[in-house]
Amino acid sequence: MTTLICGKAHLLGDDINTDLHCSSKYHPGRDNAYVAQHAFGQLVPGFAARFAKGDVIVAGKNFGNNSSREQAVHILHLMGVSGIVAASFGRQFFRNCINNGLAAVECDVAGVAEGDEIEIDLAGGRLAVRGRGIVREVPPLPPAAQAILAAGGLIPFLRAHPDWKTA
Repeated sequence: MTTLICGKAHLLGDDINTDLHCSSKYHPGRDNAYVAQHAFGQLVPGFAARFAKGDVIVAGKNFGNNSSREQAVHILHLMGVSGIVAASFGRQFFRNCINNGLAAVECDVAGVAEGDEIEIDLAGGRLAVRGRGIVREVPPLPPAAQAILAAGGLIPFLRAHPDWKTA
């Protein structure tokens, strides 16, 4: 995984739980690829169809709240999401992102508009929307989380570092 993420911003609001983007209750018996084609459709009709590989989700407070389902992150990978910026995340969802190799950063998202070209520098701790003159600090992820993201997720990290132990 690169430490620089660049893509078009796709906006979502506050309190977006994973049932709103990938619940099987809306698509019973369907596989993840099918669900990814309809992700967030109840909130923003046609959202997934407008999403291109490498684009970025920009959301408000509590993105991914109330769920520990890893399927949610798998759906985002299938959509081609390169990263998520939100004012805050549900803690379990945030950790599922890291464990599955999807960058998720908390940052003030005020002023970012649909379709803006957004740049997230994970190593430098910066978010920029050059077309709007927005540059913001992004709290750095702990070194262990950065290493897991760089490896593509927790399982690839542990395979590459079989002797790794926490202090």
